[in-house]
Amino acid sequence: MPHQHNYRVDIKWTGNLGSGTSGYRDYSRNHEITGAGKSAPISGSSEPAFRGEASRYNPEEMLLSALSTCHMLWMLHLCADAGITVVEYSDVAEGSMMTHADGAGEFIEASLNPRMVITREERLLDAMLLHEKAHQMCPIAGGVKFPVRHKPVVEIAAPPE
Repeated sequence: MPHQHNYRVDIKWTGNLGSGTSGYRDYSRNHEITGAGKSAPISGSSEPAFRGEASRYNPEEMLLSALSTCHMLWMLHLCADAGITVVEYSDVAEGSMMTHADGAGEFIEASLNPRMVITREERLLDAMLLHEKAHQMCPIAGGVKFPVRHKPVVEIAAPPE
């Protein structure tokens, strides 16, 4: 049965350097992302090419993070349901954005490169096939208009010594 889930985050711009947005170069793009019950804020900015701080996460990186973590959480769920024991999981998510002459931009592609370690070699193919199912189940991937590619690697854990 369908069920609606609702989410909320609070964004606060922290980049007023004293004169607000009186000029394009007169303010910082820094902001904080918080939410009720969350342990720590996320420090955000824009990409340095758009006058942001490189030490803070930008919206494009946050989008890649959402795609990657959604895929990971579905993979862990599907593997648990299938009796596949995952002992390690990591990903390097990459994406490309195109900017247009008018300054507008759009993501044109993303690539997830998950690396997963499982305990049983005979489940290797099953684990690989679950990546497509995880992609289908992820609401973030289903909600974007650009292709999200997957280049998964599944390895077998070394036997205990």
